[in-house]
Amino acid sequence: NSVEFSADGSKVVSASAYFYVQIWGVESRELLQTFKGHTNSAVAARFSPDGHTIVSCSSDETIRLWNVNAGTEIITFKRDLGNIYDVNFSPDGKYIVAGLQDNTIRLWDVNSGIEIKQLLGHLGPVLSTQFSHDGKMIVSSSIDKKICLWDVESGEMLKQFEGHSDRVICAKFSPDDKFIVSCSKDNTIRIWNIETRMELNILNGHLDGVNDIKYFPDGRTIVSCSRDRTIRFWNVESGKEIQKLEGRHYMSYIDVSQDSSTIAVSAFRKIEIWGL
Repeated sequence: NSVEFSADGSKVVSASAYFYVQIWGVESRELLQTFKGHTNSAVAARFSPDGHTIVSCSSDETIRLWNVNAGTEIITFKRDLGNIYDVNFSPDGKYIVAGLQDNTIRLWDVNSGIEIKQLLGHLGPVLSTQFSHDGKMIVSSSIDKKICLWDVESGEMLKQFEGHSDRVICAKFSPDDKFIVSCSKDNTIRIWNIETRMELNILNGHLDGVNDIKYFPDGRTIVSCSRDRTIRFWNVESGKEIQKLEGRHYMSYIDVSQDSSTIAVSAFRKIEIWGL
């Protein structure tokens, strides 16, 4: 269901429909660790900024924290949360943010496990949530076709971005936090200027819903994956497709290593690693 590189690019963490959260060696292709505890499909798993902790969410209606070094569960957030579609750490690792089926975005304190805030405004389940790189904002996307920008400290909605004609599966900040890129079941990718709230470009080419997008660290390229079984690379400035990779399976999530040399894709029953 998801895959993410460690900071040094040597490992990936995956979330599986078989309930497991697992860490894999990129070069060795070997399974290094398995974290067991979820009782239903693991939807997403992310490394903490320091790499010592993993957060995961599941269809079992829980969010769990795992100690990478000890291989054990640290804490389980159990509050009959309903379906949880995404979870992420803040840049300083002190908080986690999650998007829920009940239309809310929720923040928890990592050390205490206490829920500290709910962000209200979406009119449908929240499919993705991400902190800005400076930790001051959160961007979210929803089945309601909208992208929302939030102030972390106040919990207030700052802006909404509208233009997609179907659910917005994912929205993410550019490396400099000046732009948002979003992808949708409407087959398009869109780039937005945060300050002006203007839609700068629509990236067309995918033949089915776009499941995930990611900026390269330099902010000049975007990579996407889709139900159409392709990975596509886009020039941010021109909005033009610059490369296409053909896969064999439906692709649900994509990540880029920090040195931009490798991408990882979660596909049907496997993780695909592509060298660039």
